[in-house]
Formats: sequence, structure tokens, C-alpha cells
Amino acid sequence: MQVIEESESKVYGTNDLRKDLSELINKHKRGKVFLLMDTGSHKYCYPKIKGLPELEESNTFIINEGDENKTIETISKVWHFLSTNGADRKSLLVNLAGGMPCDLGGFAAATFKRGIDFINIPTTLLSQVDASVGGKTGINFHSFKNEIGAFKHASAVLVCNDFINTQDQENIFSGFAEMIKHALIYSEETWDQLKTFKINDANIEALKPFVENSIHIKESFVKADPTEQNVRKSLNFGHTIGHAFESYAMKAGKPILHGYAVAYGMIAELYLGYKKCGFSMQKIEAINQIIESIYGKFSFGEGDFDNLFYLMTHDKKNEKNQINFTLLEDIGTIKINQTCTKEEIIESLNFYLNL
Repeated sequence: MQVIEESESKVYGTNDLRKDLSELINKHKRGKVFLLMDTGSHKYCYPKIKGLPELEESNTFIINEGDENKTIETISKVWHFLSTNGADRKSLLVNLAGGMPCDLGGFAAATFKRGIDFINIPTTLLSQVDASVGGKTGINFHSFKNEIGAFKHASAVLVCNDFINTQDQENIFSGFAEMIKHALIYSEETWDQLKTFKINDANIEALKPFVENSIHIKESFVKADPTEQNVRKSLNFGHTIGHAFESYAMKAGKPILHGYAVAYGMIAELYLGYKKCGFSMQKIEAINQIIESIYGKFSFGEGDFDNLFYLMTHDKKNEKNQINFTLLEDIGTIKINQTCTKEEIIESLNFYLNL
């Protein structure tokens, strides 16, 4: 195993998943290691570790894939499975999946018996650079994104690049959006390097150093502010409006992938940065050209503005009944705790519609 990042969670790059996973879990008692997957990771990723003696078939639980299943009902089933199969406070939960099951499984581990250890094996590009690292766990509630959750770091994260080959192009794009976000909040140099990468015709081996750098960027913010009291809020760029887009699409029965929502949200929030912090309009147009070439445009109309604003009022980052944003003054220059009026937010949505 190669250590990619060492902070609250050790993040390892692995070229031999079976051997490295076995090494990490063999200190736990037989019968006390549990495996959580969704239907997609069970089909495409589980074969890489199937048959490991430390992972008993009877201790494997499969949930339905899709963010619409990131619910209290699903987590209740996970708790019930752990309870009825003899899990105790010394047990280990291994999450082999994308971002949704890593979030949900992490929350199950954080709350079962007041907390058990867990390992994340992220199987999507999005989960490798985002959900599997950083210690945020949680579920959606009443269609609001990540409304219920807790901070608990995985004891280890195993990143296996081979899994990216199991993904379709849309899911690879979704993960790349978080990499774009990391570059924009970190430095102009990082963005200049990333924007040259041809994600439309991705070479997975060539993507590997960009993935590792994206993990480094996220963990640098997490190390500085583990419970998101200050600078870690930088990682929320694009997410206040992005989560509203995501919840809107989910309620409309036309769900979009998280990374797509963040990509669209970044453009609207860059406009807020232009209005409030002096971000360059020329740079917004250049960034939008790249994002639109990959993700297209999010479909909504002026009649949806009030509904989208209402969804933003439920964002967990809000304080004192004000909608809280992370905005950019420039690429790599962050302004956290920026509040915007309803009129300013509507103006940003209108800007996005007409860009």
C-alpha cells in the first residue's frame, strides 16, 4: 500500500486490493467484520474481494443504489442487520461503494453502539476525491441533502484506480466536478493544470495523479479545520445552490448526479462572487465554457426561482436564518461565511439561465 494522505483517516493507494484489505481487517475477530455495498458495487466491484476469509458472506449487506435511497429507512435496515448479526463495539464495517453508501455506511458506523470503526473503499471517482475522505457522514431527510449526519473519520480509505474502469462516462464526469471545485478553491496553477485534462476521453492511468492531488487538497482543508468551523467551509463552494438544484431535480423525479449539480452550482455562485467579491466576469465565462462543454446546462425556469430559494433556506450551512455561501474573490482566494439576499440569489439564478 502507498500512503496518499495521512490525517484523521489514512488514505492508501492500492494495486493489490485483496492483500491490502486483508492486512487492514485481520486484526478484527472473525465474524465481527461486516461489508456494506449497493447493488452496483456488488455487481461490478465485489468480485475483486469476494472469497476473502475475513469477509464472511453472511455478514454482507446490500442496499439499493441511488441517492433516493440515502434515507432513514435504509439506515434503519443497516442498523437492524448489524444488530441481528452480532455486531458489537469492536466490530468493523467495510463500505465498498460510491459516495452515497460511504456516507450512509459511515453514519451507520458513527451511530451504532455509539460508534464502531469503518473502512471506506470508494468505487467511483466522486467518492475517491470527496465522500470517502474528510469524516462527513450522513443521510438525506425529507428530500433535503445530508440533513442528518455526524463527523466520524474512517479508520482507513483504500483507493483502487481499477474501479474507475467500472464507471460510465456520466459518473466519471460527476467525480471530475469535485476535482474542478478543489482546483478553483486551491490555486490558479492547479486549475490551469486540471483544465487541460481531456475528461471527455479520459485515460484512467493519466488521471491518477490528478486524483491524488485532489485528495491532498481536500485533506489540507480538513486537517486545518476538522469540524468545519472555519476554513473547511471552503469545500462548500458550489454546494449551496448545487444542493438546491439536486433536491429540486430529485423532487421532480428527474434526479441528477451530485457532481453535475455542483458544476451548475459553481457557475451561479461564481456570479455571486463577481457581485460580492469582485471575481472576474471574464474568468466566469471561461470556466463556464469548460463546465458547459462537459455537463451541459441545468434545466429550470424563472417560475422555479422561489422553490430553489426555499430549498436553499434548508441548507445545513446556514446560520441565523441567513443563507451562507463560500464565494471566490479569485481562483484560490476564498471568502467564507458570505451571506446573500434573496434578490442577489435570484439574480445569480437568472444569470445562470441566460449565460
